Amino acid sequence: MAEREEAPTPAREGPRPLAEVLEAAIGSIGTTLDEATTRHELTAFLTRHPGGTAVVTLTTDADRQTAPDTAGPRSAGPEAGGPGSAGPDVSAPRSEAPGVAGEGVAGQGAPGEGSAGGVSAAEGAVHALSAPLAVGRERSLGTVTLSRHAPPYTDDDRVVVEQAARLAARHIRHARRLAATESVALHLQRALVAEPGRPHPNLEISGRYLPAGPRTLVGGDWFETVRLHFGRSLLVVGDVMGHGLDAAVDMNAYRSALREVASTDLPPHRVLRHLDAVVAEDGARRPATCLLVRVDPGRGTATFASAGHLPPAVFGRDGSAELVDLPVGPPLGTGVGGYEPATRPLGEGDTLLLFTDGLVERRGEDIDVSLARLAGLRLPPDPGPDGVVEEVLRRLDARHAEDDVAVLAARVRTRPASRPEGGDGVLPGPHPPW
Repeated sequence: MAEREEAPTPAREGPRPLAEVLEAAIGSIGTTLDEATTRHELTAFLTRHPGGTAVVTLTTDADRQTAPDTAGPRSAGPEAGGPGSAGPDVSAPRSEAPGVAGEGVAGQGAPGEGSAGGVSAAEGAVHALSAPLAVGRERSLGTVTLSRHAPPYTDDDRVVVEQAARLAARHIRHARRLAATESVALHLQRALVAEPGRPHPNLEISGRYLPAGPRTLVGGDWFETVRLHFGRSLLVVGDVMGHGLDAAVDMNAYRSALREVASTDLPPHRVLRHLDAVVAEDGARRPATCLLVRVDPGRGTATFASAGHLPPAVFGRDGSAELVDLPVGPPLGTGVGGYEPATRPLGEGDTLLLFTDGLVERRGEDIDVSLARLAGLRLPPDPGPDGVVEEVLRRLDARHAEDDVAVLAARVRTRPASRPEGGDGVLPGPHPPW
């Protein structure tokens, strides 16, 4: 790919001491950990110092097999390799991105078309400098080429181009290493979050996890499903306070503890009570909010319990939304307890949506306003779990949220009436006394 920055006018700044120009490069190139921004900063700087049209050309893996790395900045002109010569540096290996093959520098003509050495006779001599995007013996990432009409480039100009290219190469490598680290961390986070336990086949499930921006590697948002007896499933969504590796570690600890407690088949509010006591004994864990929903397809009900978490929404078959009104206890890890259950019926085609606060919260906005925005959504009829998740994320612009977003949607799957009763079917066997 090529990054091109061309000065709109030939006006140039007056001569400046070399040390001052190099210091300006340090302050202007690599101000972020973003590769595209660094390339733009490099070309923008070189169009001012020394001046001209700058083109950054990156080398692909295929090109590296045939094009050796350049060893240093070069200048070219009417007499190939001659000092003060004009014309682009045709000896420097270049790799153009698809769609820009053959792209030259302003004032450059094709050999054999009224030009000498690739320089248009009508426009006069073009002076050029080229330097590799590399530091020391590192493999070159590509080249940067600078060209202009008179005056010719000086030795100081060559030093500026070389040092600016080296500076940009160092920052581009840093940006690529960070991008690779972020990619691994994001895949790890999604593997932890987006692979919940298997619910009963009588539930349709859909979940998504979105990180908060490109600089957040991991966070503490999660969702989970736990298979219970008598065809029931426990849906879970939680949010550990803070971000970073510590939050992710605590998130995994909460999930492990919850699975163990939930396997005892306690009702949701007692699961929270037990989990709160277990976590409170470990002072190293961060507090977390958590919402549990036990779905009973046989009875057509959902039982909720909340530990400081936002209420879920229910989307009807007509696409309308309703927030579930339920009592809210303190976050997990406080040791206070005080969790209460709430049960409501699930109508045919109803889809439950559990979510973390990143989905709805906006900076400077009251949370009631944020929740009202969700409740005011009207989705297409019979959206189903996948449709609810996709539409809600899109309409609330969750991919640009300021916090992590985890959402889990579930709907009771319709089964034929002839389905045999039992532990995995819709129809329940004997229920426990709670």
